[in-house]
Amino acid sequence: MENAYDTLKARGFIEQCTHEESAKELLGSQKIKFYIGFDPTADSLHVGHYLTAMAMAHLQKAGHIPIMLMGGGTGMVGDPTDKTEMRRIMSAEEISHNVDCFKAQLSKFIDVSEGKAIIADNADWLLELKYLPFIREYGVHFSVNKMLTADSYRTRFERGLSFFEFNYQLLQAYDFLELYRRYGCVMQMGGRDQWSNIIAGVELIRRVENADAQGITFALLAKSDGTKMGKSQNGAVWLDANKTPPYEFFQYWRNVDDADVIRFLKLLTFLPLEEISGYEEFAGSELNRVKEILAYEVTKNVHGEQEAERAKEAARGLFAGGALSGSIPETILSEEDAANGVNIVELLVRTGLIKTKSEGRRLLEQGGVKADGVKITSFEHVLQKADFAKKEGVMLQKGKKTFHRVKF
Repeated sequence: MENAYDTLKARGFIEQCTHEESAKELLGSQKIKFYIGFDPTADSLHVGHYLTAMAMAHLQKAGHIPIMLMGGGTGMVGDPTDKTEMRRIMSAEEISHNVDCFKAQLSKFIDVSEGKAIIADNADWLLELKYLPFIREYGVHFSVNKMLTADSYRTRFERGLSFFEFNYQLLQAYDFLELYRRYGCVMQMGGRDQWSNIIAGVELIRRVENADAQGITFALLAKSDGTKMGKSQNGAVWLDANKTPPYEFFQYWRNVDDADVIRFLKLLTFLPLEEISGYEEFAGSELNRVKEILAYEVTKNVHGEQEAERAKEAARGLFAGGALSGSIPETILSEEDAANGVNIVELLVRTGLIKTKSEGRRLLEQGGVKADGVKITSFEHVLQKADFAKKEGVMLQKGKKTFHRVKF
């Protein structure tokens, strides 16, 4: 069987490793326990988390045991990494709810049956810590000067970094130590932005337990031009179907840049590399077919085969001008609203296609709005009850690729 390290490397996951040869030998010579942490800052994972879940799934397929660490404890502090200001402090109830949501979503990608994976929550040990004994025993192993050179702190230092957040790296390092002690976990993985925190955990295990541990980071999900992925016109791209409907999710991947298609197939699907390599020379309409394959496979992994099929048929129907599927996002008006008619700008806001009326006005001026294929440029345009009463309702179009149906 191929070494799981080689699998991750070939698919483009690995960016940094504490000791490459040691990590490769570890993953190739024995079945290990490794962990990835998920701080519950929302009630859904997003596409950035999906990349790390895929890496976890590849390792599990190779026989390794993933530990999915829920940040019920660290979520009360909040990782300052990549943030320009302190995260909102959440209540214990909100954190607990978000943890439950994460567990349910991760179980779609990871086999959580007995002996195959471990779901842990750092609230189990962090909430029981006594501050002075903790700092006395473990704080001595951390250099403030060194911590301030880490990306997670340096980018915030000039703008203001609270002592509350400054504790985060100690807590995450202690998580690794605790997982080492409880489960024999010898490897932590995470996004590029977690490198400093992972190194801190590796060093803490070496200092306290005199043992070796490894850390690997993945490249963040980014476009070929280096800009970060995960945002759509309507905000973050979530794995929760109630926040990002399957059709919108499908369209997000169907519309990626040509330069990103092959890389995303390697990172975000389980398609064999041999098959993916056959698509590398495709262009034009052939490449559009490969984009559909990407969208279908990612949607299938996240939402299931049935939703992926529905989204694919809906997309094809729109491009062909044919029948429309129920997968397309829609808004249902009350009969009273429909009877009185609805201004186009207000309707765009209500459907979530825009956030503000001023945005809608700019969009209309630029010719970026259509209703049933007809361009609308007037701010005063009102859609009437007869428009909404049609079998398929009114199909709003924002730009070239975003559709939304309105009915009553």
